Amino acid sequence: MTDSASRREFFQSVLGSAMAASLAEQVLAQTAPSAAGIPTRVLGRTGERVSILCLGGWHIGAVKDKAEAVRIMHAAIDAGITFFDNSWDYHDGRAEEVMGEALASGGRRNKVFLMTKNCERDYAGSQRCLEQSLRRLRTDRLDLWQFHEMVYDNDPDWVIEKGGLRAALEARQAGKVRYIGFTGHKDPRIHLKMLGKDHPWDTAQMPINVMDAHYRSFQKEVVPVCLQKNVGVIGMKSLGGGSPRGRIPTAGGVAAEECIRYALSLPVSTLVVGIESMEDLRQDLAIARGFQALTDAQKAQLVTRVRDQAGDGRHEMFKSTQNFDGPHHRRQHEFAVGG
Repeated sequence: MTDSASRREFFQSVLGSAMAASLAEQVLAQTAPSAAGIPTRVLGRTGERVSILCLGGWHIGAVKDKAEAVRIMHAAIDAGITFFDNSWDYHDGRAEEVMGEALASGGRRNKVFLMTKNCERDYAGSQRCLEQSLRRLRTDRLDLWQFHEMVYDNDPDWVIEKGGLRAALEARQAGKVRYIGFTGHKDPRIHLKMLGKDHPWDTAQMPINVMDAHYRSFQKEVVPVCLQKNVGVIGMKSLGGGSPRGRIPTAGGVAAEECIRYALSLPVSTLVVGIESMEDLRQDLAIARGFQALTDAQKAQLVTRVRDQAGDGRHEMFKSTQNFDGPHHRRQHEFAVGG
């Protein structure tokens, strides 16, 4: 059996149909080398080529030494990581500010596909969020603006009813935003509700990891719909969240390299990774350079290996608890913050 046929067989079992399996195979077939050595894939309907690794804004904002954070970002760009993630609420704006400083020198802003996230649901709040993000990031436009943390059941309705999407569409018309998407980590039902809205989303960001195959599974329930609608899939939390070392490698018995290779072997356009040091960067680059997708047998073995401990969400606390819900969004829904 060829590698392509083997992958298609696995995808059909996970994604539920021959059509979804074929579309998944097409995403992986789009993987191409880049001059810097990090492969690229096409980001859904946008047609943009992005690096298969995306530098995560939350983690880079956690680096205490600002100069070191800037050095890490410059090294990442030089190495071929050209998709940068961020959000308006990360570290109360510090993550965007540090990233803006890193991109402001040497024409680096034009070397990256820059994404940040809108934490508001209403029209005026979304406008304010955008202007603050643009100022912090020292740019006049975002390549991708995503509605952040669709984690409460009524978030998809609020984005439409309160005017957030209208603000995003106006920003796109004004040239301040090129593409529009959304994120979330809680439940596939909420992603499916967003995808069911009368708007052609460009991207959807979601947890993609080996444990997810068994618990509130985004790869089984949401990815097939994204493939059918040509929505670019942005993976995250491949290690289970937390520190760059992640919960899955530290408590779940699956090595970090296995986790990342598994996620990249699924039909994601790019995978957000947490990088807080040069050593983190070197380890991720080593996985991405010359990346080869796991075989059907390797993916199946990993999924089987974690089945007993994956089914209750213990390694995906962002799904099973409110521990990973951002304080800004808790306040929006009148949930307690802290203690």
